[in-house]
Amino acid sequence: MASKNGGLRPGQIADKSGQYALVGPRGGRTDSERTVAKGEPLPPTPRPNMRYKLVDATKHWKH
Repeated sequence: MASKNGGLRPGQIADKSGQYALVGPRGGRTDSERTVAKGEPLPPTPRPNMRYKLVDATKHWKH
């Protein structure tokens, strides 16, 4: 579940696999991204009050 500022907090469980960008306390995007698998907790952030935002969901191909 997203917070008021549109990001996920560290420790929350990722509902989708993909690249999550670090977002600053006021909503500004940083140059850092983390790869997180669905069902895994989001890692700690380098500074307090930072959040994560999904920027590139993993595409799953069916054969």
